[in-house]
Amino acid sequence: MPAETSQTLDRGLRVLALLAQTPRGLSITELAGMVGVNRTVIYRLVTTLEQHSLARRDGAGRVHIGMAALALARGVQPMLRDLAVPTLRALAEDIGATAHLTVAEAGEALAVAVVEPTWTDYHVGYRVGARHPLDRGAAGKAILLGRAIAAGDHPGRPDFVATHGELQPGAFGVAAPVQGSGGIEASVGVVGLHALDAAVVGPRVAAAAREVAAAFG
Repeated sequence: MPAETSQTLDRGLRVLALLAQTPRGLSITELAGMVGVNRTVIYRLVTTLEQHSLARRDGAGRVHIGMAALALARGVQPMLRDLAVPTLRALAEDIGATAHLTVAEAGEALAVAVVEPTWTDYHVGYRVGARHPLDRGAAGKAILLGRAIAAGDHPGRPDFVATHGELQPGAFGVAAPVQGSGGIEASVGVVGLHALDAAVVGPRVAAAAREVAAAFG
């Protein structure tokens, strides 16, 4: 006998998941079509979510994920770190560069896990909690790349990003988006003080990002 569930809660969670996956926001009509209910039901769900700061409406009436979702996300970060560290450790040792997991939070890139290689003479020091704009550095740009891929705006191009000197003079970065991970916007990358051959390192980083996505489930 199947367990009893709450239809209203199920619909509300589906709305949250859709908003988390759509940075541009969604209209009430779009949400109604996606959830498969009428607009009145969506209005009630959105109003309830707004009262808990889990959703917000912009001037055009489009609905976005709310700031209170950040508090929930912070609670998930330790779990994400634990799941990603084995892959990051293998990546750091393989490439000989500092490996990291970065997530999108409040319009910025936030480092939530960092693993340094053990065998190199020197490497980039990159601390957990470091923040930078999404449009600077390989980690943030990879998150933006993930958005473009999800929107179908990046056909036939590499699934990784390479940068040089954007956050730290002389530092090279390569990162790839973590895709298909339940609405979590994240990237896996490496950063080093020596040149990183993107043609070689890029596919390895992209493979690590896929491993992390699979671990996230």
